[in-house]
Amino acid sequence: MEQVKLKVDFEERLDRFLQSKLKDKTRNFIQNLIEDKRVKINDKIVTKSGTKVKVGQDVEVEIPEPQVLQVEAQEIPLDIVYQDADLLVINKPQGMVVHPAVKNFSNTLVNALLYSVKDLSGINGVLRPGIVHRLDKDTSGLMLVAKNDFSHNNLAKQIANKTCVREYLALLNGVVKKDSGVIETLIARDPKDRKKMAVVKTGGKIAISEFVVEKRFSQFTLVRFKLKTGRTHQIRVHAKYMGHPVVSDPVYYKLQMGQKGQLLHSCYIEFNQPSTNERLSFKAKLPEYFANVIDKLDTTKI
Repeated sequence: MEQVKLKVDFEERLDRFLQSKLKDKTRNFIQNLIEDKRVKINDKIVTKSGTKVKVGQDVEVEIPEPQVLQVEAQEIPLDIVYQDADLLVINKPQGMVVHPAVKNFSNTLVNALLYSVKDLSGINGVLRPGIVHRLDKDTSGLMLVAKNDFSHNNLAKQIANKTCVREYLALLNGVVKKDSGVIETLIARDPKDRKKMAVVKTGGKIAISEFVVEKRFSQFTLVRFKLKTGRTHQIRVHAKYMGHPVVSDPVYYKLQMGQKGQLLHSCYIEFNQPSTNERLSFKAKLPEYFANVIDKLDTTKI
């Protein structure tokens, strides 16, 4: 276990202060250390990331040794759109879970990556190697995967700084009247159902989604969303908040279109290559099941 001792030289939130000093660690990693009681201020354990540190205080951090990864590598086909020494762009199919979790330790994207890719970043722990951001199980499309900690940190910062562009196509119930708009709310766990997320008035995290109508049908609307933040279920929650939930969403809307999961697809991603700073962009056309639904609706478009 590594022990890091720091002298506070500027006033800031604890997690932000540590991130400025531990440049190879992500803010999420640091917040987990704090929650796990591995950080002390003046010899007292602190468990809140938002605690303010003051000039002159002593901060001590315990960084545990990396755990041996126990997740099994599985020979599962991957649609690799792009790959270089630092990263991969994956086109994830609907129905694939991104990383192992309780009762689901096989047939995930991570299982497939461990078989196909020699090196993956370790910042997000033993169960999420390489995973910079995630897609819900039934959301398809483009995802970034980091091969080393340098690229992981760089890509995570691009997402946090909103220089990484992520766009999604969603089929929404009903006819959206506005051609475009911005949805800005707070999102948190639904107090009535902890398995869901919800728009809240206080206590949540800021969530911003831009949208543009692509096509209107008699009872549905194809909408392109651009994420400015990356909250859990953000588009699905914002679509419901608009009064036009994503079609076939098993959590936030019950109307099915012959599908087992929401009609939501990560169709475009744009970012800077971490080592070269070259601007890269990738598109993923709608998967066949999604395109077939649109084709059936086309005869009834407005």
